[in-house]
Amino acid sequence: MAYEPMDLSGKVALVTGGNSGIGLGMAEALAQAGAGVAIWGTNEVKNAAALEQLKASGSNVIAMRCDVSDEAAVESSFAEVVSHFGKVDGCYANAGIGGNGTPFVDITTEEWRRVLAVNLDGVFWTFRTAAKHMVERGEGGRLVGTSSVSTVHGAPRSEPYAASKGAMIAMVRGLAVELARYGITSNTIIPGWIETPMTERSFGSEVFEGAVKKRIPERRWGQGADFGGLAVYLMSDASEYHTGDEFVIDGGYTRF
Repeated sequence: MAYEPMDLSGKVALVTGGNSGIGLGMAEALAQAGAGVAIWGTNEVKNAAALEQLKASGSNVIAMRCDVSDEAAVESSFAEVVSHFGKVDGCYANAGIGGNGTPFVDITTEEWRRVLAVNLDGVFWTFRTAAKHMVERGEGGRLVGTSSVSTVHGAPRSEPYAASKGAMIAMVRGLAVELARYGITSNTIIPGWIETPMTERSFGSEVFEGAVKKRIPERRWGQGADFGGLAVYLMSDASEYHTGDEFVIDGGYTRF
């Protein structure tokens, strides 16, 4: 007999950036655990492919194009998700972009703002819309953000990315305190080196792989599926007293 609190039947999750990588790994596990799942992404081809993959779970799943750096798009897309499912119980703010690897002294204001628009503003708009819905429903909820180990280690030539991900952690800690009275938990996932479309350029470099992989105790890159179990836990009734935390999923990288 399965552990009942981990059964997500009747629950609905929204995963931004859910059409590949970590987001898809979380969405697939959530759907397999019985939740209805909506994924947002900006690439229609990847959205369609992810939707076909998720349909194998047998759960109610939808894929939508939404650019989280567009405040109006976030609000209208969230309304569409609620119209389809009737509610949203858990919101995973996973959508993100990287920088251009520009030396700090050469980073333009345009590049700085481009990264923060998605990675920080987008999370703010997503969580604000989701929290408002959850508070009004009065049945609690889950907010989960995807950060990065760049907030733990120095990340040269990635300062805009690291800044956006560090600010997210601070935001989520505040939400954990403010929203607890409504039965809404707020937590952050901190991934290490994960094979995703964002990291494929680095992982194609022998020099990079030779320098980094040997520092990972598990001696492998992370996969999207490595985040499925945690996503289910954070959505489930088993985590209702667990809030304001950061979960480092990096194969031991930060401990080596």
